[in-house]
Amino acid sequence: MLPDEVRSILEEMRAERIRGAGWLAMRGAEAYMILAGLLEGDELKNALREMRTEVPAVNRTMASLYNLSRFIPITGNPEVVRTKAEEFVRLAGEAKREIGNIGSELIDENEVIITHSFSSAVLEIFKAAKRKGKHFRVVLTESAPDYEGIALARELDSLGVPFEVITDAQLGLFARKATLALVGADNVTRDGAVVNKAGTYLLALACHDNGVPFYVAAESFKLHPGLTSEEVEIVERPYMRQGYRVRNLLFDVTPWRYVRGVITEFGILVPPKEI
Repeated sequence: MLPDEVRSILEEMRAERIRGAGWLAMRGAEAYMILAGLLEGDELKNALREMRTEVPAVNRTMASLYNLSRFIPITGNPEVVRTKAEEFVRLAGEAKREIGNIGSELIDENEVIITHSFSSAVLEIFKAAKRKGKHFRVVLTESAPDYEGIALARELDSLGVPFEVITDAQLGLFARKATLALVGADNVTRDGAVVNKAGTYLLALACHDNGVPFYVAAESFKLHPGLTSEEVEIVERPYMRQGYRVRNLLFDVTPWRYVRGVITEFGILVPPKEI
């Protein structure tokens, strides 16, 4: 039985609507730290076995949660658990900074970048490019129905990066005006497919049709070591509009052939062979 303090964090993770796989993994790591402060010995071992099931179950589409649950060993020593959780957080922070540095080099002067949803890794690229004095403009979708794009717009506003918000239905229209596409990922499968907010596949198709290079930014803990694109479990969330049920699959799967490269802390990987 997991302590109430840990269950509370898991419930918070399940309820989150805006922030993605990276944030959920960080909150998951915090849950492990709290667990290490509450239990030891066999009680801790049993709780860690339960976490191997509970953490990925928060959102089975997200590779970050699966990899986090495997990164923490089954042990009765709370210090080992705490150290490994802190290591995960440190490595994740370093990965994001490195992705920012690598990805910002793709941005040329006066680039027009199109993106979809809210990715902390993509935001880190924008921050790094801004620090380097690059001038660029961002076209971003509102990302209905949870409107993650509006949260990104607020971040860009605070950075002083010019941007334009469009409805999701205008992805095809505005892709032809872009010079670069950057999106995040909740999962990059073993066969190189990218799982991200629904609408990403449509953006990739529009970019392919208009000759716009399409890149994905993802920390290495978002690469799933065993899952293939055919095995991805897509989460659907209940959604009603004016009394009618609206289908609301949260993610879609973009085949590797539409992805120019996956920007990781190890460099830009070309799917599927380098994944």
